[in-house]
Amino acid sequence: MKALQPLRRWGKQLRWSVSFIAMQAARGLFRLHTHRFHRLIYALIIANMASVTLFCLRLIGAENFRYWFMLWNLILAWIAPLLAWYLTRRLLTGRWRHWSNIVLTVLWLGFLPNSFYMVSDLIHVQQTGEVSIIFDAVLFTSFIFNGFVAGFLGAIMVHRELLRRLSSMKSYTVMAGAFFLSSYAIYLGRILRWNTWDAILHPSGLIFDVSDTILRPLEHPQAFVVTLSFTLLISSFYFVAWELYRAFIRKT
Repeated sequence: MKALQPLRRWGKQLRWSVSFIAMQAARGLFRLHTHRFHRLIYALIIANMASVTLFCLRLIGAENFRYWFMLWNLILAWIAPLLAWYLTRRLLTGRWRHWSNIVLTVLWLGFLPNSFYMVSDLIHVQQTGEVSIIFDAVLFTSFIFNGFVAGFLGAIMVHRELLRRLSSMKSYTVMAGAFFLSSYAIYLGRILRWNTWDAILHPSGLIFDVSDTILRPLEHPQAFVVTLSFTLLISSFYFVAWELYRAFIRKT
């Protein structure tokens, strides 16, 4: 029975995440016809369904669920933008310093690394003999792309709210800090195997590992390599996404 506990716990987490996203998606779809970005929302749905379709094609061809975790990671990736969207709705009538909005901001920041984490899943791409390795490369690229789009979508929402309250330089600094923390969280997830839920379920162990990398940095060279490389990757991609938003969306 103990061996089934992790599976049951994962099942509960999956059901909660799916229910939450389904509820938010239903509310969003109901308002599509009055939303000026409805074409973008349709495009996002199509892009994510393309990833799911590729996964299903691989499932049929390989007859196994080898990369099932990509579906789970994609679900986690979309929690951050949903939280950001809800936060921006609340900020229309409330102050950011209200405790509930602070909690939402912390939750957004806590789930944001999941949107970019899938890049590290590329270590799983290898010749399996089940399907073409090129197909697997396309599959992973599709999921990674949608993860980045989800992360940047939420980041742009938060960035817009920051610009209404802070200078441009301070807003960029805050966003850069968020991407730096996300990159460090990816190190914690990929190398030390912590996940978002552990911040609540096992805080003492997580705090110990974080403090150990800070107090003894020379003993954790991978922390610097992973954090700095992901910060550069995410920040540079986001800079392009932000400028595209400014050029083609914000002025419409």
